[in-house]
Amino acid sequence: MSNALNPAQQSAVEHVEGPLLVLAGAGSGKTRVVTHRIARLIDLGILPSDILAVTFTNKAADEMRTRIRTLKNVQALACTFHSLGARILRESIHELGYKNDFTIYDEEDSEKLLKGCLNQLQLSEEKGILKQIRHQISSAKNDLVGPEEVKDDPLFAQVYPLYQNKLKECNALDFDDLLYLTVRLFKESERARNEYQNRWLFVLIDEYQDTNLAQYTIAKTLVDRHKNIFAVGDPDQSIYSWRGARYQNILNFESDFPGAKVVTLDQNYRSTNCILQAANALICHNANRYDKKLWSALGEGSKIGAYVGQNEREEAEFVAHKIFKHVADDHISLNEIAVFYRTNAQSRTFEDALLSRRIAYSIIGGLSFYQRKEIKDILSFLKMIVSNTDLISFLRTIHIPKRGLGAATIEKIVEAAQGSPIFSFCEELASRGEMNGVKLGNRQREGLKDYIHVVRSLRNKRPGLNLHELISEVVSETRYLSYLQEDPESFQDRKENVDELIGKAAEWEEEQMAPSLNHFLEELSLRTNQENREQGPSIKLMTLHNSKGLEFKLVFLVGLEEDLFPHVNSKDDPQAIEEERRLCYVGMTRAKRHLYLCSTIYRYMWGSARMMRPSRFLKEIPTQYLQSLSSSSLRKVEVEEEPHAEGFMPGDEVVHKEFGTGVIQKAYQGSFGLTYEVLFPHSGTTRTLAAKYAKLQSP
Repeated sequence: MSNALNPAQQSAVEHVEGPLLVLAGAGSGKTRVVTHRIARLIDLGILPSDILAVTFTNKAADEMRTRIRTLKNVQALACTFHSLGARILRESIHELGYKNDFTIYDEEDSEKLLKGCLNQLQLSEEKGILKQIRHQISSAKNDLVGPEEVKDDPLFAQVYPLYQNKLKECNALDFDDLLYLTVRLFKESERARNEYQNRWLFVLIDEYQDTNLAQYTIAKTLVDRHKNIFAVGDPDQSIYSWRGARYQNILNFESDFPGAKVVTLDQNYRSTNCILQAANALICHNANRYDKKLWSALGEGSKIGAYVGQNEREEAEFVAHKIFKHVADDHISLNEIAVFYRTNAQSRTFEDALLSRRIAYSIIGGLSFYQRKEIKDILSFLKMIVSNTDLISFLRTIHIPKRGLGAATIEKIVEAAQGSPIFSFCEELASRGEMNGVKLGNRQREGLKDYIHVVRSLRNKRPGLNLHELISEVVSETRYLSYLQEDPESFQDRKENVDELIGKAAEWEEEQMAPSLNHFLEELSLRTNQENREQGPSIKLMTLHNSKGLEFKLVFLVGLEEDLFPHVNSKDDPQAIEEERRLCYVGMTRAKRHLYLCSTIYRYMWGSARMMRPSRFLKEIPTQYLQSLSSSSLRKVEVEEEPHAEGFMPGDEVVHKEFGTGVIQKAYQGSFGLTYEVLFPHSGTTRTLAAKYAKLQSP
């Protein structure tokens, strides 16, 4: 991008007084516009201290300050909303009855205080109640709901006021108070409101589409007198509703500030026109947006590759093959390559494909699949099935779930077991109740007996089960899903990872001549030890939510199937589907030169192999921008609907001429091609039927 501003950018920069909304499309140089706007104000004689720029991350604020310093050699106030709140409250919070030298609690501090509140109210911490209430408090504060306003939830109505009072007694604020109490200060103190409305005469808000109610209220209050607000954002890139962002704030800008000027930045400096035109066509299916069409002076570029694999392993193999080809042919660095997926669990097949080829990768915003807690937990239980001596796996699994055996007791057991296999020692200790100086209370003894019973039961079942069935049995016997539900915020992600491990095992068994549990564990240990050993360039793997603000020469957007992307949780909510579409748009517009959209016909999901339908987003992109890279005739599903008789989905009702009406339970590729497991409720039987012979019909 040259130093010169384009006409739209120049128009935004030269605007001085009054409200201005800059609709900044992806890759359109919005940070450049914000910093040049500040430089322009300084050139007009406005003091840097009269200017406030607010954004969402410390990184963005640092970049803004650096650019301003480079342009004008002045120190401007560019900060996040939370640091702005902290600055205001340090000066004026005494008007709310706090002392100005308050402490800011981190998440761990806040949870400890909340735990004390639950204990005081004699409320149990079971089933993730602590995390649940912490989330409720955070949401309430961001939605400006005070403790005194909670009426419809008796439990929350008890805890929230007590928690807030305890914070005040400690002269402490949690992270959300930095916004919530700033709004309260503005509402309750006319002096403070006037002070800050007069302090900053020009206010610039970046990523305006991501503001929650508290942030929006702070911004609107600060400019209520002079109306000199310069808001930059893009409703098409609003993807954070799950953390309180309200894209309606940017759509309502003109009604909030009558007479506001609107400037659209639609020239993209990142991507080729083929990518942009496809993204434009996709996002046009959203109703709630400002219309704009991104374009580029970088030329048409190559078409978007559209690939449909037979299953997720084939999808990952395709991605790995294309990476090799682009690195060799186009000399693209690994640092310029990214794979985007909708859920964390999807990383596993790509990690496997890259590890097997010794291609360096790094997970952005998360852990490698095999390093995730839930995966290590299940693998540790599997190790206990085959070993009496694995102390590390014993220590990891003995508390899943909690059994009344505290850290001190476990330490004594380990010390007393020196020289003996740890599991064998525990068996004898549980039987006797006292051994080698370790004496167990009744609850501790029962807890240890329960653990031993679980491991023994799994050992007994092992010979009669396939590997993936054994892992499912581990999840069931250990009550692992109930254990995961103690943290409701992370439950869905962690459950998907567990399901993906079961899928991995099923896939691995198919590849092996003589699959065994020992061999499986050995291979995973070797893979884990290989991960991220190499320093230097690496392919970036990440969820789509983590991709915002980034750019890469080569992008793979994978898993484009209904119920995966768009996610199953959004399918009955038109607003949620629009956000999923915005997420797809964000992913596509990260690509600078090459973009691939990938999906599969079958995928192991929710504990079983399922037949997948192509994502609606694939169908919303005109075929003129796509190049089909799928060879099998089965894979024509990417551009046309599958005939219903050849593509029933789990849950579909079907009619068989002899067996009557049934419900599809599973669809997969068997010895005779497409095969269904069908439950016939009338007879109570489940039958395995080959599609080409069964001639199933819709009711």
